[in-house]
Amino acid sequence: MLLFGPGQRGTEGKRTYMDKKNRTGSQIQWLRLIKKLSPYTVKKGLLYFRHYGPKEFWIRLHERFEPEEVPYGPWYQAYIPGETELEKQRKRKFKYTPLISIAVPAWHTPPEFLRQMLDSLCAQTYGNWELCLVNASPEDEAMDRILARYQKKDPRIRVQNLRENRGIAENTNAAFSMAAGAFIGLLDHDDLLAPNALYEVVCAVNRQPEADVIYTDEDKVTTDLSEHFQPHLKPDFNLDLLRSNNYICHFLVVRRSLVEKNGGFRREYEGAQDYDFIFRSVETARKVVHIPEILYHWRTHRASTADNPASKMYAFEAGRRAIDDHLARTGTPGKAELTADLGFYRVRYPVREEPLVSVIIPNRDERETLKNCLDSIFRKTTYSNYEILIVENNSVTEEIFSYYKELSRSPRIRLLRWKKKFNYSKINNFAARRAKGEYLLFLNNDVTVIEPGWMEELLGVCQREEVGAAGAKLLYPDNTIQHAGCVVGMGGIAGHMFVDMPAERTGYLHKASILQDMSAVTAACMMMKRSVFEKTGGFEESLSVAFNDVDLCLRVIREGYLVVYDPYVRLYHMESKTRGAEDDEEKVRRFQSEIEYMRTHWSEILKNGDPNYNKNLSLTKWNYSLKPLPGMGKEKR
Repeated sequence: MLLFGPGQRGTEGKRTYMDKKNRTGSQIQWLRLIKKLSPYTVKKGLLYFRHYGPKEFWIRLHERFEPEEVPYGPWYQAYIPGETELEKQRKRKFKYTPLISIAVPAWHTPPEFLRQMLDSLCAQTYGNWELCLVNASPEDEAMDRILARYQKKDPRIRVQNLRENRGIAENTNAAFSMAAGAFIGLLDHDDLLAPNALYEVVCAVNRQPEADVIYTDEDKVTTDLSEHFQPHLKPDFNLDLLRSNNYICHFLVVRRSLVEKNGGFRREYEGAQDYDFIFRSVETARKVVHIPEILYHWRTHRASTADNPASKMYAFEAGRRAIDDHLARTGTPGKAELTADLGFYRVRYPVREEPLVSVIIPNRDERETLKNCLDSIFRKTTYSNYEILIVENNSVTEEIFSYYKELSRSPRIRLLRWKKKFNYSKINNFAARRAKGEYLLFLNNDVTVIEPGWMEELLGVCQREEVGAAGAKLLYPDNTIQHAGCVVGMGGIAGHMFVDMPAERTGYLHKASILQDMSAVTAACMMMKRSVFEKTGGFEESLSVAFNDVDLCLRVIREGYLVVYDPYVRLYHMESKTRGAEDDEEKVRRFQSEIEYMRTHWSEILKNGDPNYNKNLSLTKWNYSLKPLPGMGKEKR
């Protein structure tokens, strides 16, 4: 029923994301914004203003220039390995030392950018690599001189000149054809690799010999390399997130045999050729491995998509087509759509046939709360084939029994009675055994539906073969977020993400507002396949109040299914309004026993970290803040 870790709102009533002053946006870093102003950035801002409109532009401006809880600059300086560590890496002997071919399509690369890219490769602590650089601008004398000088200095640098520029896709394919390595890494001609990038890749393939696709974390760097910013700290392979955004992006390394099998890049996806390539690669890979280290630096400048997504609108349309083709290849009914946030997509999954959905709502007293919930369902639900099971649990007021009498006239509603003391897991298991539906929708009595189509949206996602459960985006009545998926380990055991963030905001890399796989979602609104619910054994009945939904979701994943967070289903949630505080001795003792159960049964994920999160992110902040590092602000040795 609850996913809260110690100290999170719901157990102590605390605000955990930001105070009211910050939520209004008064904490925007105006000085930082002013420093960024230039004729170019003003022009860029106007483009975004026209794209989003005044309200959405203002929201995104605040998100972009809100203070970082842990500033990335000093964090990055503490994060990067020092010379002692790099020297240790250079001396390491691996059991398996594959040749890694780095494919670089180059075209009129500015000399300084080219030199810095080459230097970053030459500085690698793992030495068994080759550069396969295709030069589509051989008439560029400055490039020729630089490449000739580096080739003379390092025989691992190989260059092929093309007679004409064939576009990124075909130029990259030419680089692929040069490759002799067991693995091929993709590097843009104006970007940089961290010195330990290839070392970490080889560590990964030695640990996991079946790795066919490897990807790393990344950040952005200014043109003059003076500032690293916007770190992209990624989860392990996440199918729904990939269908929402090319989060894998950089640094990408693929086994050469897989590249040859899949045919490299396709020119009809120019602008999103890597996105299409990634889909085809992960579809056929034996294992996709994520290295949670920042090993790629994406340089921003006026022509780059990193700095100005609106500069390449055609690329986003190509990305949408890449998703649609991926869905078709995998036999998944669905259609991708562009969203207002460029480079981010929504996939709509249609409902097939019209299966019965059983909505299970436990209730004790609280006539008005239950009435608001049911009225919103009847008023907003456009899906027709559902039943509602209300589980009465020791109510005492005359009002609620009078209301039950009214409800009993509805053919959709069945009233069940649970006479024992409150146990959320037992109550829902009891109702699930009596439900007739192929799909079970667990719903708290203190939620209200906001928009039509909510049940179809959940059902379309949940009907997918690989999905076991799907959850919603829940909002407090003041239009701040109560739940946007759950991270295991947050706050100690598990916690909701983006608590108290204004609902109109999209959060870190838009994660509050895009479809993605999570390790858990709250059962305040959670749909499950009945077959999966039964296969897992239902809710763990020793978890009477807390963490039972987290435990169930983790068992769903253990059975090989996905748990999906769907932000396109939004409901208001009063959050445990009727249960009271965890403040008496019996409740505290019970809560401690539930914590102990989770620590005992899920010690591996609690120790190793949530695979749908990132080890470099905080487990005490709910907004994807960086985890503070020892030595921040100190000089690196």
